[in-house]
Amino acid sequence: MAADIAKHLYVYRWVSFCVLFVFIKLAKSDNYIVHMDISAMPKAFSNQHTWYLATLSSVSAKSKAESNPTIPFSKLIYTYNHVIQGFSASLTPAELESLKNTPGYVSSVKDRVVKVDTTHSFKFLGLNSGTGVWPVSRFGKDVIIGVIDTGVWPESESFNDDGMSDVPPRWKGECESGTQFNSSMCNKKLIGARFFNKGLIAHKPNITISMNSTRDTEGHGTHTSTTAAGTYVKDASYFGYAPGTARGIAPMARVAMYKAIWEEGSYTTDVIAAIDQAITDGVDVLSLSLSWSQVELYEDPVAIATFAAIEKNIFVSTSAGNDGPNVETLNNGIPWVITVAAGTMDRDCSAALSLGNKVSVNGLAQYAGNFSSSTEFPIVFIDKCDDTTELETIKHKIIVCQDPYTEDSLNDQFNNINLAGNVAGVFISNSSDVYDHLKSSFPAIFLQEKDGATVVDFIKTNTDPKASIVFKKTTIGVEPSPKVTSYTSRGPSYSCPSVLKPDIMAPGDSVLAAWPPNLEAASVNDDLMYSKFNLLWGTSMACPHVSGIGALLKAVYPHWSPAAIRSALMTTSDQIDNTGSPIRT
Repeated sequence: MAADIAKHLYVYRWVSFCVLFVFIKLAKSDNYIVHMDISAMPKAFSNQHTWYLATLSSVSAKSKAESNPTIPFSKLIYTYNHVIQGFSASLTPAELESLKNTPGYVSSVKDRVVKVDTTHSFKFLGLNSGTGVWPVSRFGKDVIIGVIDTGVWPESESFNDDGMSDVPPRWKGECESGTQFNSSMCNKKLIGARFFNKGLIAHKPNITISMNSTRDTEGHGTHTSTTAAGTYVKDASYFGYAPGTARGIAPMARVAMYKAIWEEGSYTTDVIAAIDQAITDGVDVLSLSLSWSQVELYEDPVAIATFAAIEKNIFVSTSAGNDGPNVETLNNGIPWVITVAAGTMDRDCSAALSLGNKVSVNGLAQYAGNFSSSTEFPIVFIDKCDDTTELETIKHKIIVCQDPYTEDSLNDQFNNINLAGNVAGVFISNSSDVYDHLKSSFPAIFLQEKDGATVVDFIKTNTDPKASIVFKKTTIGVEPSPKVTSYTSRGPSYSCPSVLKPDIMAPGDSVLAAWPPNLEAASVNDDLMYSKFNLLWGTSMACPHVSGIGALLKAVYPHWSPAAIRSALMTTSDQIDNTGSPIRT
């Protein structure tokens, strides 16, 4: 008898749990972007916003807001006026189904996660102060570039407005105050600053946003915006690498920052709200160094939003993504925007390895610390560098490692040398993985196979081989350049495979631009190092180059359509490298 009761109790609890689980699943809200037919709005409503609120109220009879009056009604996230006629809202599956039967409903898509994907690059692109598009466009004077990103560091010298005229009267934007950001921080260069996080908060209601303002806590937005339109800053460098006068591609253009990318998470609801506001404010160019999961164009809210921007004569530049080198990895295959791949420049941040026989070879390096360049150290070839015990016994030597090109091999070698604490590491590898380790916390130099062979031969043919290393060098005129980077995403795109993408390539490797001085720019051993400028790589860095060029053309030909600007860029770009050969990978 007792056993039967226990059995029935177990079954009852199991069924109750299943019912509760199903109920929770059915009641769980998700964020949706909803497209409405404005012609269906009843005349009783004075505007779309009140209509959307009433519509949501009618489909939420069983929502928490009504079942518990102490919980505020918070279904609506944004009302959109330009990118679509519609809104974003937090809806349960039942509410979504009810909404689909409401007059005026057109379609809905679930909110998606969004992620972020120079002292010399202007010269590499052929921009010249005396002739060409720079002087003709007056360096992009009065063109407004809207950047949707992680925010901005307004105190950066790259936003200095010396010599700039008053803000164009057509500008309708604002400089919003927030955490550690006052409206007075904008000027004639940085003319607008807004932030958007209602979508993030709807996804994570209990979240505490660390910097609830347009201030940049990640650096990405400061870097991209100043790549596009930073003003002149003398003596810029990354700890001595890439020295010179920093400037953006359109140094006299204006910048408006729309922060929709957050440390805590980023969503398309916020991104398209930023695009919607940028259209209202009156930007001329939109720069989106962002990517998100690829879907059909008619289900992609950012694709639809950028189409609305194009209709308002706004040139839109986007990044191709960093998921290469395989095909069909492209992000932003939207036909009406310009999609930018990343290429190399003819500049390398490097170090010189000087061998005891007076032969010197250059390799890639961005080690930010100090190193005794005049001291010769014993140098030894350890091949795979996979025995940490052996490495620890020769700490006083420069270690040369040969990449065997197995999975994670270069990463393992790098970590082994770092842990062993050797004088320096020389890594021979043609792998694109070297870019992940250039900013090494210990002295490290990366050599191509042909230069590595010279070093190994020297070590093997000398009884007491020694070498010295000089860091913080910058090499100009590297050949061949440009090359397509291995990491840049390749087409065709999932969303529109019949359209060739990416459209164009721009510098994306080791691009120098402004950086928040309170964010880590490098580490040496256990010490964090800070800089007002940083070297970053990715299609995120390539995109604002094209945004800046688009701004220059917009200044010269203000009545050109975005399609005309895109066509001009694509049909006049170089197809050969600096050796006279076709651009290669």
